[in-house]
Amino acid sequence: MSSSTIVSVEWVKSRLESGERIAITDVRFSPKDVHYGHHAYAEGHLPGAVFIDFKADLTDPAGEHGGRSPLPSPDRLGDLFGRFGIDRSTDVIVYEDSNGPAASRLWWVLNYLGHDNVYVLDGGYSAWAAAGLPISQELPEPERRAFDPAPRPELIVGVDEVRLTLDGSGSGGTRKTLIDSRDANQYLGLEAPFDPVAGHIPGAVNFFWKDGLQEDGLWKSPEQLRERFASLASSDEIIVYCGSGISATPNVLALKEAGFTNVKLYAGSWSDWISYEENPIVVGEEEKA
Repeated sequence: MSSSTIVSVEWVKSRLESGERIAITDVRFSPKDVHYGHHAYAEGHLPGAVFIDFKADLTDPAGEHGGRSPLPSPDRLGDLFGRFGIDRSTDVIVYEDSNGPAASRLWWVLNYLGHDNVYVLDGGYSAWAAAGLPISQELPEPERRAFDPAPRPELIVGVDEVRLTLDGSGSGGTRKTLIDSRDANQYLGLEAPFDPVAGHIPGAVNFFWKDGLQEDGLWKSPEQLRERFASLASSDEIIVYCGSGISATPNVLALKEAGFTNVKLYAGSWSDWISYEENPIVVGEEEKA
């Protein structure tokens, strides 16, 4: 076991060599090429890894509300993981090309469904290959298991709960902080590459998810992440969003590594927020109270 959710190449190598039953999941993905992940997996993957199609398996088709990347039902996800030989007692290692939203999204989904022992490979496939470790083209045939979802409602919020943050607090005097995980240009409303409306939710503070990484692309240490989020220390609850609930998950992971416990994902995120015409938006910097 590891005390951290983010684990090294050496840690994964030792788990593979131990012969213990683990599940390794490859979730490489490119928003510019729907076939990229399949092709990359076929060319080579970690030994024993199964491929999870990020867009097809971890999102539902968009509707009027719910954002661009709605979360599939627990039953659909449970069936998916069971087919890949995963139940809630199986240690799971997730990876993508490097460190990005896809692996964090898969980690979060499993955690939301009640699975505790899920680990993210720091540096992903690139770090594994750079270390000269074995690459496989074999297609595993995992034995199907029963994944019984036990959703954790305390990890997720909808639009109504986000609306309660607009006065700067929450019910019962709880101090809530809303984090926008997109880059500064999207937060400020200077551009909206994926949505028809630009700006951010009133009261949100901007923590671009990529700022949780070092210059070499590896994750910052827990100490560095605590320093990054030091201004949030007085928050009783943190709600994290992005454009569609995907690139928010690296910030959820980083906050967990930094020691924050009451962190929730606004799964529909900005694309859900703007689907309600009555919801206010802010363009530009927030006025200081």
